[in-house]
Amino acid sequence: MSDNYEQYEKECQRIRSVNEKLLEGFASWLTDKGLAESTIRRHCLNMDFYLNHFLLYEDAEDAASGVARVDAFLGYWFIKKAMWANQSAIKSNAASLKKFYTFMFEKGEVDKNDLDYLKQNIKEDMPEWLDTMARYDDPNLDIEEVWSL
Repeated sequence: MSDNYEQYEKECQRIRSVNEKLLEGFASWLTDKGLAESTIRRHCLNMDFYLNHFLLYEDAEDAASGVARVDAFLGYWFIKKAMWANQSAIKSNAASLKKFYTFMFEKGEVDKNDLDYLKQNIKEDMPEWLDTMARYDDPNLDIEEVWSL
């Protein structure tokens, strides 16, 4: 096993440990906001997938750096990698991302510009992500056509 891979795995394990604490704090924050237990569970599951699968897939990225990766996640990776991906799931994950990064902002882990960028990115790109999902599910299109339209 290469030293680079071992280092990557160690860094991922460190980040997973940090993410576990972040998700616990996020759940408490959502509880304090008065959300239902089922809603809290959904947001935490969505964010666990984002933090511990997407952000660690190719590189060991922490939650704070993930604020800038929403387009790659919802516009491509989620559609291809999540068996449960559909338009409703994209919207649900977008809502979770907005709530999570608002929580991160309130903790001082991301700045206001990053949070505003994330929210604007979701607002502007949501129609394209939903269209991409529809094309991905269209049996009349080849996979090459999904993202090239």
